[in-house]
Amino acid sequence: MSALGVVRRVSDVANRYFVVWVLAFSAVALAVPSAFTWIAPYITPLLGIIMLGMGLTLQPDDFRRLVEQPRDVAIGAVTQWVVMPVAAYALTVALSLPTELAVGVVLVGAAPGGTASNVMTYLGKGDVALSVAITTVTTLAAPVVMPAWVVFLAGEQLNVTFAQMFSSIVQVVFVPVVAGFALRYALDRKAPNVAEAGLDVFPAVSVVAIVAIVAAVVGLSKGTILTAGAAAAIAVVAHNGIGLTTGYGVGRLTGMSEDRARTCAFEVGLQNSGLAVALATAFFSPAAALPPALFSVWHNVSGPALASYFSRKESSAPDADAAAVPADD
Repeated sequence: MSALGVVRRVSDVANRYFVVWVLAFSAVALAVPSAFTWIAPYITPLLGIIMLGMGLTLQPDDFRRLVEQPRDVAIGAVTQWVVMPVAAYALTVALSLPTELAVGVVLVGAAPGGTASNVMTYLGKGDVALSVAITTVTTLAAPVVMPAWVVFLAGEQLNVTFAQMFSSIVQVVFVPVVAGFALRYALDRKAPNVAEAGLDVFPAVSVVAIVAIVAAVVGLSKGTILTAGAAAAIAVVAHNGIGLTTGYGVGRLTGMSEDRARTCAFEVGLQNSGLAVALATAFFSPAAALPPALFSVWHNVSGPALASYFSRKESSAPDADAAAVPADD
């Protein structure tokens, strides 16, 4: 087997058992926090690497789709921007969460879409092009939208300004994504084999980075997990469920086709929890990073489960065989 073949196999295993790695290393971090707490200063750079990998997946065609299908992109993005922050705040009030945990839940709600939504859309027979377009829009708008919501919803509890969060998100999200896009554009024209290899390597790199971030947060938040972990978990599960359900419902109510409504579900329900973790550790506390860390684990359970349901539903449809051919065109 070639070196590239080995890389592809390792990347496939890393992605396939992502949740297993997260749970396993989180358990170790809970038992031996010091094994992972040293990662804390590197959480932001690790997220930058993840966002660079996202940028590498983007191509000019992805931006052309924003012009070709603006209605559905706008519906998906606006639904996420409104539903997730408002639901996050409502849950913190309903569950009477401590301030630090409440800030973490709001950070998740205000975050842009995560790259997991693209993968789940593909597995759930959704519209992948639309998924990438919505993720791109919400990610590029994150420097403005995210701090605006966080300051509005949790302003009295913050010692950080809009400008500080804006600057941090530009550095950790916008710049790496644009750099990744520029690098992919250049490699596609000068060294396509290198570009292909990069796309095979970065998923595994992203998995390692996310596992390291979650384990670090678990290690840093051991005390909070033991005292208030159940409340945070309830908030995370409910928040994710609201996003997935509302996203699909809005898609259908606005006349989207079934595949696009599925896409809307994943785009609204699956957040960039890694960004929320980075901001929580940079501006707040390890306890504030706990809800986004838990969200990172949970949405990689609920996402595949919903994708499997959609996929089985598609396969069992009476006209599934007839629809298969045109769907591949």
